Amino acid sequence: MDETRFDKIEIKELEIFANHGVYPEENVLGQKFVISATLFTHTRQAGLTDDLSASINYGEVSHMITDFTRNHTFKLLEALAENLAEMLLDSLSGLEQITLKIEKPWAPVGLPLKTVSVEITRKWHTAYIAFGSNMGDKKLFIDNGIRGLKKTKGCRIEAVSDYLVTEPYGVTDQDEFLNGVLKMRTLLSPEELLERLHQLEQEANRERIIHWGPRTLDLDILFYDQEIIDTADLHVPHPDMQNREFVLAPMNQIAPYLRHPVLNQTISQLFFISKPVSCFLRSDTSGSHWQRDEFQSSFRPLYKQLYPVVHRCYLPHNTFRFSHRHELPHYN
Repeated sequence: MDETRFDKIEIKELEIFANHGVYPEENVLGQKFVISATLFTHTRQAGLTDDLSASINYGEVSHMITDFTRNHTFKLLEALAENLAEMLLDSLSGLEQITLKIEKPWAPVGLPLKTVSVEITRKWHTAYIAFGSNMGDKKLFIDNGIRGLKKTKGCRIEAVSDYLVTEPYGVTDQDEFLNGVLKMRTLLSPEELLERLHQLEQEANRERIIHWGPRTLDLDILFYDQEIIDTADLHVPHPDMQNREFVLAPMNQIAPYLRHPVLNQTISQLFFISKPVSCFLRSDTSGSHWQRDEFQSSFRPLYKQLYPVVHRCYLPHNTFRFSHRHELPHYN
């Protein structure tokens, strides 16, 4: 997220008397806190229409900050800042990022000082998650995993691809998979998101016995904003996604123009250029007939530009087909 693309609304030095601190007397007697907030949003529409509903009402936000600070008690300024930022991001439509500075001028440190403060910046992140299952009721395992992710605090599901039936990858002597991807917005850090995905896998009784082996539920982070992360526990973007058509196909369905931050190619380019031309075909309601019309009408301009000689698509050796199609209200 490029913060230079956002406009800013600032609330400076809002004074609030509240009860926060490590010492018990601070929680009882209370003291003054000074809070400043920078709200990152888009004010273009409000500027053109002169309509307050098209912007963020800084008066309402000031009251929200005051009420939250007075009605909650935390030992640490860090905890007050974290929880206040989360509440505002989750509550305010159009708020993409926030910087909060919380000052404590009466801090009981026994030394002459003007103030102590904590300043944090938090924002919504966009992540893409791959999901799959090839054990038991595959669809139920995936549905429950997506539902659990949607119910997670600080997480919003924005798009879910169709479910694809695919041949196993790596270890081929196992049942076929049900695969797909989803787009989400989250306030969680990459590490926190990974931990939550592992929790959801555990709730589905996932057992990690054989690499690429059978599993009730598999949840992988494909992208997290445009970040490049390489740690002992997490690699983002997913290091092998460009070789997996069962990932590229559903990604191409929901985010064809997303650009890979390492390979510097869009999903469509990875799907159509990096491999022999292939596409997944949509079945009719009976699942017995395959249609090319939607692919040809949606991608024919790009397809002819990239491959002027070839004008048809085919199912590759690693065959996959649609199994289930879902809309977001399914998870409400």
